[in-house]
Amino acid sequence: MNQEQLQRVRHDDGFIAALDQSGGSTPKALGLYGISDGSWASDEEMFDLMHAMRSRIMMSPAFSEARVLGAILFEMTMDRQVDGRSTASYLWEVKRVVPFLKIDKGLADASNGVQMMKPMPDLDALLGRAVDAGIFGTKMRSVIASANSAGISSVIDQQFEIGSQICGAGLVPIIEPEVDIHAPDKADAEDLLRQSMLKALDTVDPASPVMLKLTLPEVDGFYDVFVNHPAVARVVALSGGYSRDVANERLARNRGVIASFSRALTEGLQASQTDDEFDAMLDSSIEGIFQASRT
Repeated sequence: MNQEQLQRVRHDDGFIAALDQSGGSTPKALGLYGISDGSWASDEEMFDLMHAMRSRIMMSPAFSEARVLGAILFEMTMDRQVDGRSTASYLWEVKRVVPFLKIDKGLADASNGVQMMKPMPDLDALLGRAVDAGIFGTKMRSVIASANSAGISSVIDQQFEIGSQICGAGLVPIIEPEVDIHAPDKADAEDLLRQSMLKALDTVDPASPVMLKLTLPEVDGFYDVFVNHPAVARVVALSGGYSRDVANERLARNRGVIASFSRALTEGLQASQTDDEFDAMLDSSIEGIFQASRT
């Protein structure tokens, strides 16, 4: 574990950029960027276009250590280069932005009101590659769609079991049990999640901390107990489908929680924009998210 990066993640102002759209979400992300489905002839071309968009974001002068703490990468992004350097090296050595890696393989079918993560049989090998690439931490996502106690407990058990494996590899896991913003009993689901998460955190050694990535709660300050927990390096929030303005407004009401936005970060960016137009739009987006993360 890189102690300089850990101190930056724990204490510095800023937010974490989620640049980890995977195969299933890439066409939608490209569509929002103004590149329509059918503009590529193969998956390889599609990922080339996606990497070009991510590289444009990372290389923008608006994207710097002053406001961006970290960036979450898709596996294929980790394996590629930005401006002649490996992506993780570029982020840390050029931008002083801490690199994270999305490690999950997607969601299993819904059961008990949740979607757990699919099996990750090659995880040890991937974690080894991540360490070699200079990655600091990882991210893995489950989804909670209703206030089902058994389902939520299963999600937390799986997240922390794999989290222990990640800590063992010398990396810091971002635990992400997303609560669907459209869940009819969202507040009740968040209450069950908080109870289950607090029990799980009792098993975590503060010397090998975890991070938490959570849906912005219905009750402001609901996750304060995690912000101040000795086993939690940082609490970050996902935008979850909220517009950037709504996500920023909710985030600003939850002190100590910082953003880890994906779609809300790239909202308004277009492939057709000039570099000046692109940088201005990204600068505005980053500034709004940064200010909401400072509360």
